[in-house]
Amino acid sequence: MDDRFNTAAGWILFSGIVALGASIASGMYFHADSHDYPEGKDFGFFIEGEEEEGGGEAGPDLGTLLAAADATAGEAVFAKCSACHTVNQGGANGIGPNLWGVLGTPIGAHAAGFAYSSALKDKGGTWDYAAMDAWLANPRGFANGTKMSFAGLSKPEDRANVIAYMKANGGGPDYPAPAAPAEEAAADAPGAGEGPVEGAPVDGAEAAGAMSADQPVAAANAATDTGGATKVD
Repeated sequence: MDDRFNTAAGWILFSGIVALGASIASGMYFHADSHDYPEGKDFGFFIEGEEEEGGGEAGPDLGTLLAAADATAGEAVFAKCSACHTVNQGGANGIGPNLWGVLGTPIGAHAAGFAYSSALKDKGGTWDYAAMDAWLANPRGFANGTKMSFAGLSKPEDRANVIAYMKANGGGPDYPAPAAPAEEAAADAPGAGEGPVEGAPVDGAEAAGAMSADQPVAAANAATDTGGATKVD
């Protein structure tokens, strides 16, 4: 029995040695422990996500968005805010302040008796449309340390509609004018539509073609004497 046990143990030990040797050999062959990846190869992977801000084309300006904003659509979006805010005249403060007539008022001082965070009180300025748009997009980015935990509205159209709804509840300043389209701005640029700019290169053929056919042209024969002066006949 001892002989059979010794034989079995020997085979097991031999098998282990063979397996270890094979592992070392394969590692050396395939460079399993090497981190020298082929040049130009990327062995990582990417998870698709939202494009970073500024990576895509710029959307409509705030004036254009507000000109097309819909207060009724904004009321539906404002439902996300109604757990913390009231917007009716004389409404009570809740977790957040009452927002009746907030547009155009000082930031962090609109609702009497509400305990604004120091981050918002120290922000300064007024709730103009640009400030309100930035606040609705990212409250903590607008005033780091604010007590408002809402993540923000990522869609510019949603923010414009909410602002229109807020203006419908208490008024506010006039909307900013929409930016002029690029074509109109180019047409209105100084010097647009005028002749060639002084100092600009002129095509000789174009200049000759532009000259009237019946315009007299002075002919001059120039000759250079030995002194290098030019003689005109």
